[in-house]
Amino acid sequence: MAGAEILATGSYLPERVVTNEDMCKLVTTTDEWIQQRSGIKERRYSDEGTGTVELGFKAAQRALETAGCSINDIDLMVCTTQNPQHYQPGTGCFILEEFGCETEIPCIEVRDQCSGFLYGLQIADAYIRVGTYKKILMVSTELHSHGLEYTDDGRHITVLFGDGAGALVLGPSSDENTGVLSTEVHADGRMARELIAPAPGAIEYPRVSKKTLDERKHFPYMNGQLVFKNAVNGMVTSIQSQLAKTGIDIGDVAYFFPHQANKRISQTVAKFLKFPEEKVDCSIERYGNCSSASVPIAIDDAVRDGRIKKGDTFLIATFAAGFTWGAGVVRY
Repeated sequence: MAGAEILATGSYLPERVVTNEDMCKLVTTTDEWIQQRSGIKERRYSDEGTGTVELGFKAAQRALETAGCSINDIDLMVCTTQNPQHYQPGTGCFILEEFGCETEIPCIEVRDQCSGFLYGLQIADAYIRVGTYKKILMVSTELHSHGLEYTDDGRHITVLFGDGAGALVLGPSSDENTGVLSTEVHADGRMARELIAPAPGAIEYPRVSKKTLDERKHFPYMNGQLVFKNAVNGMVTSIQSQLAKTGIDIGDVAYFFPHQANKRISQTVAKFLKFPEEKVDCSIERYGNCSSASVPIAIDDAVRDGRIKKGDTFLIATFAAGFTWGAGVVRY
């Protein structure tokens, strides 16, 4: 059965640009140190009072405008974020509130961190393949800057992240050789504590307390070396699996969108695959790590500046806390 085709893309990045030089005023670091370890030159930060709902809403608006449709034409929303606007309800429902929908629209919330977009894409593709929904809005929205640790203890993580949102409008493909050709996702819970933000959470009593704040549990912890090693291995093996499944040769791939966690990870994956580095997206240089929003932001940029054209085949690969990871093949 034909799967989901990308009908339109959209993205939104906050206007405030935070360069590595700006970051040096917040924590003890250098532009050289950040670029050598991550490839990041700048990122975007949201102002106080802005949340993931506003970012996601603006990205969704742009995707819908490009598709030439309204929110009332959408049968399902799939929202991905690891930075929810509120503990409950889901961020997607608040985005729908912003639209002022004339009808109710089912909304699925996906919480698979930086792999959320790929997990969400697989869900949307499956729904379209079986005919449950015909037009799906995917919104991936992330706002890290309000929750980072601006101290020297947290600088190795703080310098990596930025804010932004990406969106897709998906519909049934006209044939089996267009759209989402295949996806696969994985998770290994044995590594769940190697990349974690422990609080707030239901296990804490009370959920928010001076004790958890003093213990810095609300800031993320990352075993960087283990993440790097597993990210490269997971992305390479899942891409190889997807290419074998679809019968597509790596030489026929026009572009590669890896999750923008670290430019060095992307370069290492491309080297293993013998894929030209000039065809590997490196939007991390401008936006930092926007978690689940990284890939859809990159896709929107590439579509709008002509790097991706109709008929092009591209790869997606992600890796995230959990550990979760996966890959997909799309013919635009």
